[in-house]
Amino acid sequence: MKIVERNHLKKTRRWVVKIGSALLTNEGSGLDYDAIRLWVKQMAGLITSEGSNQPIEIVLVSSGAVAEGMKRLNWAERPDSVYKLQAAAAVGQMGLIQAYESQFQKHKLHTAQILLTHDDLSNRTRYLNARSVLLKLITLGIVPVVNENDTVVTDEIRFGDNDTLAALVANLIDADLLVILTDQQGMFNSDPRQNPQAKLLTEVDALAPELDGMAGDSKGVLGRGGMATKLRAARLAARSGAATIIASGKEDNVLSRIYLGESIGTLLMANHAPLVARKQWLAGHLQMKGELVLDNGAATVLKDKGSSLLAVGVKDVIGQFNRGDMVVCVDESGYEVARGLINYNSDEAMKIKGYATSKISGILGYVDEPELIHRDNLIVG
Repeated sequence: MKIVERNHLKKTRRWVVKIGSALLTNEGSGLDYDAIRLWVKQMAGLITSEGSNQPIEIVLVSSGAVAEGMKRLNWAERPDSVYKLQAAAAVGQMGLIQAYESQFQKHKLHTAQILLTHDDLSNRTRYLNARSVLLKLITLGIVPVVNENDTVVTDEIRFGDNDTLAALVANLIDADLLVILTDQQGMFNSDPRQNPQAKLLTEVDALAPELDGMAGDSKGVLGRGGMATKLRAARLAARSGAATIIASGKEDNVLSRIYLGESIGTLLMANHAPLVARKQWLAGHLQMKGELVLDNGAATVLKDKGSSLLAVGVKDVIGQFNRGDMVVCVDESGYEVARGLINYNSDEAMKIKGYATSKISGILGYVDEPELIHRDNLIVG
């Protein structure tokens, strides 16, 4: 189990660093090259061990492409049109990568551009390929710069924000730590803009339920993610045992100070055993194709015993899906219990719901699998 506390950060060896749009873009007027220079200097120091006892492997997830593209296209406001946004991303991605490459070159480090979509990580083969490439780049001493492939992505297959993408990358490469740099000091127990008495959370379990009411859902003009998305990202990263630090990228030497264990920002700890690799992949699926409503008995068995899901425990089937699609399982109150890859399509599932496994052959005329969802293809919680 990777339980990362402040005094253990020097022992971490693989980081994912995410830098948000609000930090990168000078209030929307293109990239802040001075800020990029300083962050790269810190990352390079950690990678080459100049700023650490031992080298740290870093994968960078960076926002800023759309904002840079808007500047280059002389657009004052973020466009509503999907194609205009994709055009801005395509134009801005050139400037963003050039900025990082030129700065890392000063430290004799190469970068590699990696553009991902949700499809890349939901397809098992492409997921494994992406993992292999990222790990190979890391071993070669190259800094991968990851972003969502905005030029081809649609809302239906979008990660939603780069916080989520960064968390999935942390899962992908088995990172020890996810660092989310933002324009806020960290996570507070209430919105500090509304409550001057709000207190900064320093160290807390990422899964602590009381955090849900503290996160809020504010977001900036240029970015899509607020504090709620950062909390969700921390919980997703925790599935592979990675701790998360949310901190202000405006702090001097923020990355170096995090490495040294200084109490800066909010540390969201992953205080539970990481999921095995296949379960991590399943947990990373963001797009559900359908929904199964379980009776109370089936919901309890899944939560407490991690068993396979049988048709007899299903009360209702919602949506259209095919065999092998990801579906969400909810209890009678609508609370998510699990999600997994289903063995029957929606029409078949509707016909056999509520029936014992022994009845499936008589209803459908065949039996593909005795379970609706096998436990190996099921992620609970």
